[in-house]
Amino acid sequence: MNNFNLYVPTRVLFGQGQIAGVAKQVPAGARVLVTYGGGSVLANGVMDQVRAALGERIVAEFGGIEPNPDYATLMRAVTLGREQGIDFVLAVGGGSVADGSKFIVAGIPYEGDPWDLLTGKGKVKTAVPLGVVLTLAATGSEMNSGAVISRRETCDKLFFGSEKVFPRFAVLDPSTLFSLPVRQTANGVVDAFVHTIEQYLTYPVNAKVQDRMAEGLLLTLIEEGPKLLENPSDYDARANVMWAATMALNGYLGAGVPQDWSTHMLGHEITAVHGLDHAQTLAIVLPAMLAARREPKRAKLLQYAERVWGLREGSEEARIDGAIAATRAFFERMGVPTQLSGHGIREPRLDAILAKLEAHGMTKLGEHGDVTLDTSRAVLEAAV
Repeated sequence: MNNFNLYVPTRVLFGQGQIAGVAKQVPAGARVLVTYGGGSVLANGVMDQVRAALGERIVAEFGGIEPNPDYATLMRAVTLGREQGIDFVLAVGGGSVADGSKFIVAGIPYEGDPWDLLTGKGKVKTAVPLGVVLTLAATGSEMNSGAVISRRETCDKLFFGSEKVFPRFAVLDPSTLFSLPVRQTANGVVDAFVHTIEQYLTYPVNAKVQDRMAEGLLLTLIEEGPKLLENPSDYDARANVMWAATMALNGYLGAGVPQDWSTHMLGHEITAVHGLDHAQTLAIVLPAMLAARREPKRAKLLQYAERVWGLREGSEEARIDGAIAATRAFFERMGVPTQLSGHGIREPRLDAILAKLEAHGMTKLGEHGDVTLDTSRAVLEAAV
């Protein structure tokens, strides 16, 4: 196992009725900016619960944060936060709202051009405190310090992170997920699955705890995910998927192990160029990526085949093929196509995607740094 330094300071309030606990987590005298997305939280009663919990505090609200949150939208929130003297931000929504709010809390006090925070030219020196009320289980953003922000005018999608943007607390109430559209539910399961894979399916370092945790999360998502397509109001299934999605990217799986993230980097550029949902791009890229890199991943692919999919018979090649096929079949069972053509993209703009990878320095990806632009092109071509 590799050395690691793990810091996960977020308090989690899990379960039905826990939104009321916001009252004790947000300082009584805070000037609060409540951020949210497309308005579903206004219709399903979540915002009413949040407003009740905030009570007499001074509150401003900012809605309209998009999936793959856009820099221009977030800058309007930064401006509002500065004008209103905001000293606490409460994100109410899914991973995009949480991600966007991390940028907002970093941007409000930032003295330079906030775009520098995304390009790496600037660093987060301080941030407004952040809390999250989660309404979509997928990204784990409610319990980590990273965010991905898009700039649609330039087709950029960039990651930034800082310990200063860790949420102080996160409320996870599975009942808030009952009204989610099927597409968002399915995307969340796929997203959590691939987050787990990116930290697990690399090469062995004898990290038995992390491996077993990852395998447990994968098995949980395989068992519970399809139940939500049949019964969206299954509280137990929602609870297990919600916690699995949080655990998949809150730091514990990745501690002390090599990590990949090449599937995510290609997926980000597909989203930026073609506008697909983040999880849709992951389902497209992962099977092709595993097939292309079966040799450096051989040992863990065989472990994955046996422990997650129960494939113990036949040659090594057959078991690896079976594991990749089972992964693809699971995504398809969740209703998420695993080819670009399944989303109506028969002539993808591969040159544009690869140009963005190069521009963003994504030319030596993966746990070995061996995913070159040529490898990425081959993966994308196989995913058409």
